[in-house]
Amino acid sequence: MSGLGTTAVPNRRDSVNTFEDFEIMRCPKCTAGKLERSDSHIKCLSCAQTFPITDNIPQLFWPTEWDGSKQDVTDQIKAFYEKTPFPDYDEFDSIGSLVEKARRRVFGRLLDEQIPYGARIIECGCGTGQLTNFLSVAGRTTVGSDMCLNSLRMAQGFKEKNALKRAHFIQMNLFRPCFAPGTFDLVISSGVLHHTADPRLGFDTIAKLVKPHGYILIGLYHKYGRLSTDFRRFIFNITGDHFTRLDSRMGEQISQARKKSWFNDQYKNPHESKHTIAETLVWLKDNGFSFVKSIPKTVMFEPFKASEQLFVPDQLGSKLGMALVERGMMFTGGRDGGFFVVIARKNS
Repeated sequence: MSGLGTTAVPNRRDSVNTFEDFEIMRCPKCTAGKLERSDSHIKCLSCAQTFPITDNIPQLFWPTEWDGSKQDVTDQIKAFYEKTPFPDYDEFDSIGSLVEKARRRVFGRLLDEQIPYGARIIECGCGTGQLTNFLSVAGRTTVGSDMCLNSLRMAQGFKEKNALKRAHFIQMNLFRPCFAPGTFDLVISSGVLHHTADPRLGFDTIAKLVKPHGYILIGLYHKYGRLSTDFRRFIFNITGDHFTRLDSRMGEQISQARKKSWFNDQYKNPHESKHTIAETLVWLKDNGFSFVKSIPKTVMFEPFKASEQLFVPDQLGSKLGMALVERGMMFTGGRDGGFFVVIARKNS
């Protein structure tokens, strides 16, 4: 698939501990300075700002300077996920079990089959890094970035336990990236932007990290698909979290820790926004991207197939057809939390 892994990955010192390709990294404070590493910290060669390294994780988070028109929810969200990392690793004791679990899900299997060897990928908001670790197995260089150090420790611990040399984890604010523009073949941000103060600005920022003809994949809560979750949240709130079986995930044969992790993420998160596929099409156009694919499809009655080619463009549905598909999410979106995915390709 054109645009993914079409250029050679530069030589780098692969490390089981930390990401060391400083040629593509930039200071998140001054946004332009190159970085260098010493034994205990990373330093900007331009503004001289230093950043610590904790548990082999570079702490390159720099706060967003919001104006008064927005409520900064960063501290709220950060505190929530530091306390309740999502998802956990309780079911995975080896890379084999992680790969097996990921490939059972159609979307995970398709990503693994269709993203080529040598691709450079960043996951903005990786949480505990399961996808970042998983995608690194087949010879891809992956970077998982998140603002929560507790989640990153889980990701880094699994990486080191399984000697995943091509997976790397960094504490980073997606509004203040520590990478040069046009660096990655694929940028992933799934289930993240809707927990920020400005999802559109977040998209605009991470879109700059995609190289020409590279791809971006975002997953967001849907305006209509999320309605059933909102109803269940209301019931849980007024009953003191009784009737949790209203969420089908809570009845599955999975561990209590995994159930709790899912429940907290879906129903206790302190901030979320909701969006539509039509809205994201504007984001894509304004940032020089072409639509490739969405889940659900934008054409009525066109299913997402187990043999889907994720990076081969689909035809967009008509405005009326797309509107009906989006409203249909009220009835079809509840199982996975009212979630939709859009994939797009950056123009030259």
